[in-house]
Amino acid sequence: DESLHRTRATGSFIVSGSYRLLPPSKAGVFLPFISVSRFYVDECARSLDNCSIDAICQNTPKSYKCICKSGYKGDGKHCEDIDECASEYTGGCVHECINIPGNYRCTCYDGFRLAHDGHNCLDVDECSEDNGGCQQICVNMMGSYECRCREGYFLSDNQHTCIQRPKKGLTCMDKNHGCTHICRETPKGGIACECRPGFQLTKNNRDCKLTCHYGNGGCQHTCEETEQGPRCACHMKFVLHSDGKTCVGESPPRQDSCKTCAVNNGGCDSTCHDAVTGVRCSCPVGFTLQPDRKTCKDIDECRQYNGGCDHVCRNTVGSFECSCKKGYKLLTNERTCQDIDECSFERACDHYCVNSPGSFQCFCHKGYVLYGLAHCGDIDECSINRGGCKFGCVNTLGSYDCTCPPGYRLHWNKKDCIGTLTPLTPTGPRTKTHLQPNQSGGRFKFTARLKFSILFKYVAGLRLQTLAPPVKQTASFKIKDAKCHLHPKLRGRPCANCHVTFVNLKCDSSKKAKGRRARNSSKEVSRITVELEAEIKPGDTTGSCNLSCLRQRLERHMKLYIKALKKSINQERFLIRVAGLEYEVAQKFPQAAERQENCGPGREKDSGRCVRCLPGSYYHGEQERCVQCPPGTFQEREGQLSCDVCPGSDRHGPPGARNITSCAGVCPTGYFSSDGFKPCQQCPLGTYQPEPGRTLCFPCGGGLGTKREGSNSFHDCEVKVTCSPGHYYNTNSHRCIRCPVGTYQTEFRQNYCITCPGNTTTDFDGATSVSQCKNRECGGQMGEFIGYIESPNYPGNYPANVECTWNITPPHKRKILVVVPEIFLPSEDECGDVLVMRKNASATSITTYETCQTYERPIAFTARSRRLWINFKSNEANSARGFHIPYVTYDEDYEQLVEDIVRDGRLYASENHQEILKDKKLVRMLLEVLANPNKYYNYTPRYSKEMLPESFIRLIHSKVSTFLRPYK
Repeated sequence: DESLHRTRATGSFIVSGSYRLLPPSKAGVFLPFISVSRFYVDECARSLDNCSIDAICQNTPKSYKCICKSGYKGDGKHCEDIDECASEYTGGCVHECINIPGNYRCTCYDGFRLAHDGHNCLDVDECSEDNGGCQQICVNMMGSYECRCREGYFLSDNQHTCIQRPKKGLTCMDKNHGCTHICRETPKGGIACECRPGFQLTKNNRDCKLTCHYGNGGCQHTCEETEQGPRCACHMKFVLHSDGKTCVGESPPRQDSCKTCAVNNGGCDSTCHDAVTGVRCSCPVGFTLQPDRKTCKDIDECRQYNGGCDHVCRNTVGSFECSCKKGYKLLTNERTCQDIDECSFERACDHYCVNSPGSFQCFCHKGYVLYGLAHCGDIDECSINRGGCKFGCVNTLGSYDCTCPPGYRLHWNKKDCIGTLTPLTPTGPRTKTHLQPNQSGGRFKFTARLKFSILFKYVAGLRLQTLAPPVKQTASFKIKDAKCHLHPKLRGRPCANCHVTFVNLKCDSSKKAKGRRARNSSKEVSRITVELEAEIKPGDTTGSCNLSCLRQRLERHMKLYIKALKKSINQERFLIRVAGLEYEVAQKFPQAAERQENCGPGREKDSGRCVRCLPGSYYHGEQERCVQCPPGTFQEREGQLSCDVCPGSDRHGPPGARNITSCAGVCPTGYFSSDGFKPCQQCPLGTYQPEPGRTLCFPCGGGLGTKREGSNSFHDCEVKVTCSPGHYYNTNSHRCIRCPVGTYQTEFRQNYCITCPGNTTTDFDGATSVSQCKNRECGGQMGEFIGYIESPNYPGNYPANVECTWNITPPHKRKILVVVPEIFLPSEDECGDVLVMRKNASATSITTYETCQTYERPIAFTARSRRLWINFKSNEANSARGFHIPYVTYDEDYEQLVEDIVRDGRLYASENHQEILKDKKLVRMLLEVLANPNKYYNYTPRYSKEMLPESFIRLIHSKVSTFLRPYK
């Protein structure tokens, strides 16, 4: 007999033993014959139970049992959620009870906060933070608050700001108009009173009666509407205070009487469950049961992992709130903070905007300077020591030009003036190419200016010969199936005596087609325009050929050039030969694949896209790519077809030079020479030179000397007094003079002041920074449906003694909604700077908004009149950032809905809601939908949820649903 050992799981035990194989008559049957031992199994640990997912599995000696979790009921195999909010006790919540699977949460009405027991609701003192947003006086009340005004002012319709009451006035501007809340002018010249949301107009049509819809009617717990007004009551375990509004807790009974939930809720702070062992207490979400097994304590979620908040976590009773640092916004998951890309806003910066985490920075093009935080203004280089020019200086946008007197011309450094020129052996043509690509409707334009110049030696003291007017010729050619391609072929030898000094080639390519198949045609037609200019040199005249003869001879030469170009175009060579060199003007179209490879003159491929050749390089026509400038040459600009030769160059110097000062042998600062190149001399005593490559040194003036030769700054001049920023040293009087209005100086020891950029000026003299240069122009963009107004120089500080006026006149049957995200006016002076919005310029006309102080909490309001006259005045005392205020005109059919939304305190109560009204993109989106409701469909529900917090969507949705309910 062969013994086998088997193990079998049966029910709640395991059988282990030896088995013998029986004879064939009993084949297939195994019977134990030695011993049987039993081992109990923990079905709960092995997940062998069939308990509900909402139940707890409890192991027993022979089996197991299922018990529904707290907050659920059933036999354990089937459990269903207990709705704690459905009972009369409502989970112990005094205001609202929200049932959730296995638990519940208490919430409070607006104007209340959850008490530490997680059930009671306490009044929020709105006046304790930012004065409740009230401009003058804030009065806290149970469940709400009220803004009031000082004597001589009355509360505007937005219920927060105050309007100064004129000494003489009629209708709604008269303090005796009799309306408790809002006064409206009627078309017939009378008045009509209205109440704020949550109030009802009484029978006398002037007073307003409080309802349960505003601040819970002033009741701490429950509010019931009666004919006499709201009547307050309290939740279980509380009794009404003698003030008829507040609820106080009852004295708890003795502990031994709390054996069931029917008596005093079993002594539990929150939910009570009757169990076999007695009462069992549980707590709502956000609370934990204390060791006494009765009391609930708030959980401080911020203590662990910062509550999951990216930036700031603030614990609240029963919950917590996340907020973000400045420059970030809270995403709709109400945990994550995302950087605000300010550069994506319209008009963020005039020129360049660079976003950074939590901030951004504006930059300007070369030749411009930043002012007012975001604006760029042209630098007047001529105001800075005359731009360094030897003779005259002319300012231009983004640059400047030095000028010379008659008989002189500019040196290569573009600043010094030198005398008569004597031609040397020419070094060949130098090509200056300006590429101006312009793509519009399938058209491409390139302009190349080919200027042939010869190096000259300048001799000081000699007069320049008078030149006759140049000879000019223009011709135009049409080429089919060819593209513009302007660049020198660099073949041939330069001429010894070039008369043609200027060539301008224009190439205009466009798709042309005729007939029915025009839409499918892709034939390219290019038009080449050639402008030639030749210089007549009086020294070339002879006894047999005067100036007139020379002119005729040059005209014949240029006609030969044009004839040769026409011939080459007919032969599809597209070449022009001028001054001994050939220049290609167009190319036959290659295959489509090749056409995509070429970026065109002055550009090359970089990471799959076409980019311009950088300074210090040029476009090589043969290689069709950008190449470094060879030694002895330089290039300051992008996208050029050649490099400029260094003056007096011996072909030495660094490759890839970006400016002329990189050329070898240039005199450094503090030195000079006759041509700006070595050998150089030090600036003598009493002079200085701050720039390289100059032919002179500037005198200190006023008989001032320097401590040493070779000075390179006015700082080296031995002045008699040191001038501070905002001043300049006058070398005549040897005194420090304050910089005049419209100029500034940031440094010590300077002999000039810098003119303010663009059309800006300073408020006073003695300015020390460009930030004190301000644009006095009133900002804004006025549209019929949507627009904005802006204080001058915004977002920089507005100027002193400025006045701006705007007028908003909406189309027929449209009303005005204004949003003030924030406004910054100085608080140091007594209403010196004022912004007012009223019906017209008359001081007695009905006023919608008036303020003379900083107001960082956003507010939205509707205009009290159909038109708005807006005026801003500043005095000469202080200054501040000012304002950017958007507005929208909306259909008057939505007036009730819009006013209901903007007058609801919940729109501004949450910090997240306040950030919405400060977010330029979101405000723009909301105003566009108000201006044209059809634009609502441009934003998908998912997009709205990603952009707006759930609480904001709930608020707007409830308002819209209430408004549309009569139409369903």
